[in-house]
Amino acid sequence: MKEIEKRVAIIGAGITGLTTAYYLKKAGIKFTIFESSNHIGGVINTQEKDGFTYETGPNSGVVATAEMADLFEELKDKCQLEKADHSSARRLIWRKGKWNALPSGLLSAVFTPLFTLKDKLGILAEPWRKKGTNPNETLAEMVKRRMGQSFLDYAIDPFILGIYAGDPNYIVPKYALPKLYNLEQDFGSFIGGAIKKRKIPKTTDDKKATREIFSVKGGLINLVNALRDEIGLENIQLNAKNIQFDTKDEKYILQEDKSEFTHLLSTINAGNLQDTYNFLEKTEVATIDNLTYAKVAEITLGFKQWEGISLDAFGGLVPFKEDRDVLGVLFLSTLFEGRAPKGGALLTLFSGGIRKPKMAELSKKEMFEMLKREMKDMMGLNEFKPDLFEVNYYTKAIAQYGIDSEDRLKSIAKIENTYKNFYLAGSMRNGVGIADRVKQGSDIAKQIIDNHA
Repeated sequence: MKEIEKRVAIIGAGITGLTTAYYLKKAGIKFTIFESSNHIGGVINTQEKDGFTYETGPNSGVVATAEMADLFEELKDKCQLEKADHSSARRLIWRKGKWNALPSGLLSAVFTPLFTLKDKLGILAEPWRKKGTNPNETLAEMVKRRMGQSFLDYAIDPFILGIYAGDPNYIVPKYALPKLYNLEQDFGSFIGGAIKKRKIPKTTDDKKATREIFSVKGGLINLVNALRDEIGLENIQLNAKNIQFDTKDEKYILQEDKSEFTHLLSTINAGNLQDTYNFLEKTEVATIDNLTYAKVAEITLGFKQWEGISLDAFGGLVPFKEDRDVLGVLFLSTLFEGRAPKGGALLTLFSGGIRKPKMAELSKKEMFEMLKREMKDMMGLNEFKPDLFEVNYYTKAIAQYGIDSEDRLKSIAKIENTYKNFYLAGSMRNGVGIADRVKQGSDIAKQIIDNHA
């Protein structure tokens, strides 16, 4: 029996959709990307202004998967991977009116003011503590149980703010930090598990996933542009608004022109599924639509002449306990070359998040006044007179993986089992980083390529 020719509809031209399309193109499978906006790349975008090169979405990524490393290797003639400066290993945490370096070794952990003496001594017993038995335990519960309150307040809480703009009392490690969760489940301990894992020979894929922080020469948009060039603009429909799909005889029908597709990939946010896929019932998507997103304002500040504190670090994170109006600040001109004029600085700050969403709703004028106060205090500036000041608002910035994740993942699996060759992707599952999205797109492309339609 002759195999039906595959034709794939990809909804959304973010990094997941673009990665999937890239690998489908290599395999000779026909596809069309439908993007509702007038540009590709999703929230990834790079701007240049007054000598500054800055991002208005993600500022960097982590080579956390082999798929991320492989994609850069394949695109090396189209875009150049840029690894962060060595200073990125230094992370700052705000505590009681000053920045403190997050400990990077045993000696610095002993003398740091970030953690209490009780918790420093208690961490010695961490390898012998019983492992958790509740798969839906929150991150806060896990960390307090294994490490103590001060480690939660001044290490894990700012870490979660930096990744999820989230709340450790809501985040569930099994879904949000599976490697950390599995470290305890597989080895019984964070410390003991880390030591044991180091002794296990690394696979080829493990070696590729270096965990290095990266950008792209000239900005992350050049990764998007490289994928666009490989995919071909003729395979992308921009401004594809209000499109709807039905299903019939195991095919997916675009209502607008009745064109048929054998496979359908969705990368759109939770909450909008029924508007696009007419065949989905409200009961099928109810637990998916309940997904919580953090609301975040991203502020870019450029200084042609920097006169504040030393920026020899990745940046600084602000624990929720410190009750400041910013979540953290990245020192982009330290991390990557050519982001600011010589002697200047490019900073990216974030405000809002799950616990302070109203801060992400301030007007640009209100944001400026807030930053004037915060920057003078935290960054050692006598005057707040940035040469570049930009604010971007995101109402659905980062998906939050809480206790509802189990039901959401079950619903996704049920829908994909019910509707053949329909894939629900995007940040509603599988992680929120660039490398997570690339791995997801690569994995889905492999499924489609290997699938006999």
